[in-house]
Amino acid sequence: MLRLIYNALIGIAAPLAFGWTAWRGIRDPLYRDRLSERFGYTDLRLDGAIWVHAVSVGEVQAAAALVRTLRQRYPDHPLLVTTATPTGAQRVQALFGDAVHHSYLPYDLPGAVRRFLDRVRPAIAVVMETEVWPNLYRECGRRQLPIVLASARLSERSVRRFRRIAGLFRDALSQDIVIAAQTQADADRFLAVGANRAGTHVIGNVKFDLEIPEEARIKGQALRVSQFADRFVWVAGSTHDVEEDLVLQAHRRVQQGRRDALLILVPRHPNRFERVRQWLASQGVPYATRSRGEQVTAETGVLLVDTLGELLMFYAACDVAFVGGSLVPIGGHNLLEPAALERPVLTGPNNFNAPDIARLLFASGAALEVQSGDALAATLRDLASDSERRARMGSAARAIVEANRGALARVMVLIEPLLRKAG
Repeated sequence: MLRLIYNALIGIAAPLAFGWTAWRGIRDPLYRDRLSERFGYTDLRLDGAIWVHAVSVGEVQAAAALVRTLRQRYPDHPLLVTTATPTGAQRVQALFGDAVHHSYLPYDLPGAVRRFLDRVRPAIAVVMETEVWPNLYRECGRRQLPIVLASARLSERSVRRFRRIAGLFRDALSQDIVIAAQTQADADRFLAVGANRAGTHVIGNVKFDLEIPEEARIKGQALRVSQFADRFVWVAGSTHDVEEDLVLQAHRRVQQGRRDALLILVPRHPNRFERVRQWLASQGVPYATRSRGEQVTAETGVLLVDTLGELLMFYAACDVAFVGGSLVPIGGHNLLEPAALERPVLTGPNNFNAPDIARLLFASGAALEVQSGDALAATLRDLASDSERRARMGSAARAIVEANRGALARVMVLIEPLLRKAG
């Protein structure tokens, strides 16, 4: 009965989601691309593929090292990466080019799931972090397709939600699934909602195994030398609506003590780039835009990065990194990228997407939590005048990343026997 109710609800929700995506496609061509894939109609034929699902940009970035390792060890297997968002698809293209195949994950409709699997016919599914879809998992179980939840995490809030429909998710998690949980607490939560104890392991967080391309470091330092060598530079990365107002207010206060301060503003979503440009123009702030190739001059107060795939380069070019999605209730974005580049990390109070990483960085002194825009301004002003403290924080940040590497090797130990068994 529960499955019938779920299928009825998903049958109502899928057309609404499709309509919303098509409507967004009126303004953003990315959302019009390959709409049929949302219902499982893909042109790909990839018998024996290794399939990695990463819902959006953050998960794609987290999966990057895993995807590269799978490509190196299993060159004879096609590699498919699915996402749910166009920005995730763009990140797949930027990271891997034509070395992997991409498709959108179909809606969790029984027919769409069957069509997708009939065409792709993968040997294994590796799902990043938290995606659990009852019909997809059930169909994988029926086909004896093994699933690995890599770097899996589950919040207390998700546990409460899953318990309301416990039978449905217990059935999904009872399939041929290996859960590679980030922490023991995550593993315990998966067990509480019906995961198989024998298939549940604690492997750590593969985000710590991130690879920083040397090219990003080199380009970042070169950009700094050529355009803003002697200025105090801070990045506000992956920012959201409302948050940009707080960030700009903080920057203006920093400029009261450091007239040379430069803010590099990197909005999270490409569909907001034009809106942020217009907003900056209305604020009367001297700014340059990256997409137009405008140079940073002595008068430039803000550099708007309205391009994709360059955030790491700008972290490499800055003195301090603020990671967005944290002054607003989004849950925070990737703190480890600036940490791996030895940058002091600032973040707001909303870090529920990766609380364990935030706690580690706070405890080591590598990151500081700012509760408001005013607190962000005050902390930036302190750090602007204390280069030794910035260096200590950066060193501590890099040490935390290095000390916690190894989850990638542990998840590969779980994946490899399943691939051997699949042939």
